[in-house]
Amino acid sequence: MAMAAGPFVLPGQILDSKDLPSHPTQPLKLGPGLRHIPPSTITTIVAGQLYTDKRKNAVWVESNGGRYTPTIGDLVIATIQKSSADVYYASISDYTPNATLPQLSFEGATKKTRPQLAFGALVYARVTLANKHMDPELECVSSSTGKSEGLGPLTMSRRLMLPKPADQGALVLLEELGSQGISFETAVGRNGRVWVKSNSVKATLAIGRAVQETDEKVLSVEGQRKLAKKVARDT
Repeated sequence: MAMAAGPFVLPGQILDSKDLPSHPTQPLKLGPGLRHIPPSTITTIVAGQLYTDKRKNAVWVESNGGRYTPTIGDLVIATIQKSSADVYYASISDYTPNATLPQLSFEGATKKTRPQLAFGALVYARVTLANKHMDPELECVSSSTGKSEGLGPLTMSRRLMLPKPADQGALVLLEELGSQGISFETAVGRNGRVWVKSNSVKATLAIGRAVQETDEKVLSVEGQRKLAKKVARDT
């Protein structure tokens, strides 16, 4: 097997070379729970089980602490908190400082075409800087190709298509509508179209308007729950 479990490690522990994978051509990739101290020291920053992947030449620590520690290369869903002239400030965890996201770090972005992201907007981004001395930094475009490669603002359709919309995209509207006893079907396309079918035209239109309102007003989870109850009462 390429992936293997190693020893249990504690914070501040220096890893022995025998616990690290080796590959003839690929550089060593450090995952969550580890920190590189130049020139060649690798220490742990959390307690947990050390894992290695020989095929990817990667090593990381699996921790049950529940607190997310940003690591370079991680793909995250961030919530926009505010913006300045050149960067957005986005939350990636309840327990870490806001990350910075350059406003030009989007595919095809210029000062005239950069996306306008309001408070509460969600973006799918990659961590480009992570250490204990500086706030995390994010990007929504590949620095090597200039392409988004799936990164960028999470539109309503993209949020609906997430494997776990509630957990990953803070989108609970459809789930709440179902819990209110409203029967309906939906289909979502990557082109931004959402198809809705229910037992009546009135309910179909109400669901469609609720999806639109959630998107336009960037409703919170609690706001979506209140909206779902209102739709149920009116239909």
